[in-house]
Amino acid sequence: MINLNKTVHEMIRNGTWRFENGTFYQALRLPDGRSVIAGYDGEDFIVPDGLGGKDKRLVKEKLSFILGLDTDLESFYAEISDSPFAFLTEEFKGLTVPASPSPYQALVEVIAQQQVGFDFAQRTIANLVRLAGRPVGEVYAFPTAEGIAGLSEEELKGVKLGYRAKYIKNLTTLYLEGRLNLDLWDWKADEAIEYLTRFRGIGKWTAELFLAYGLRKNTYPAGDLGLRRGVAKIFGRNAKEVSEKDVREVIEPYGKWKGLLAFYVTCYDRKTELERKVKIQNRRKNSG
Repeated sequence: MINLNKTVHEMIRNGTWRFENGTFYQALRLPDGRSVIAGYDGEDFIVPDGLGGKDKRLVKEKLSFILGLDTDLESFYAEISDSPFAFLTEEFKGLTVPASPSPYQALVEVIAQQQVGFDFAQRTIANLVRLAGRPVGEVYAFPTAEGIAGLSEEELKGVKLGYRAKYIKNLTTLYLEGRLNLDLWDWKADEAIEYLTRFRGIGKWTAELFLAYGLRKNTYPAGDLGLRRGVAKIFGRNAKEVSEKDVREVIEPYGKWKGLLAFYVTCYDRKTELERKVKIQNRRKNSG
């Protein structure tokens, strides 16, 4: 069964959602342009009054997609039960891979994570959401492509996007003009990666993470520092010696579960890195 608390803990803190008293609330845009807040408490969906049947179904589908509610975790745990990754079952039991409400949002958030730490990227994305998003109660609906297109490159740099501002600006224009297709739901992963990496600002890491986060494809960014470091910790190796090829050699054998496994390994790295930093801070306080 999904553990909402653990799953929400790994979500990008972008200002579009909140977790309160065990219930997850997300700001969503409807096809007619309205923005609403809908929720899920672990058993039931919480849908705003006044929505028609079609919009209610859409909202529930979106929340299910974002939280990965149809993930067969028990089968995944059985698959890794006799492997070096078995300990991850207890460490993160109930954790699913969070996904983005839309492919466009996924692309923007993934580009914002290029070459920076996850915490810094989260703050940058939250800044962008406050700048161009639409307030909905206590949270914001993520900015539309049109809204971001209306910002200058300098305004985008102002939220600490750096060189990534130009990538987001240019790719947004291509997306709005129909020259960049993000609705790659039926594409094979390798074909989608080959297509996406033709565009300046989208490298292999970005394409792989986008497909996982935006479309729930069974992909993972094998060259990711956190993933390589997590693999190194689990197999008792030096992180500098673990290559993208090494990561694929240990993750690929898990077939349809490889993307989920890679996410668990990445979360393990985040957790242990945080613990390491806390220990260092405590030692400094004690020595002072």
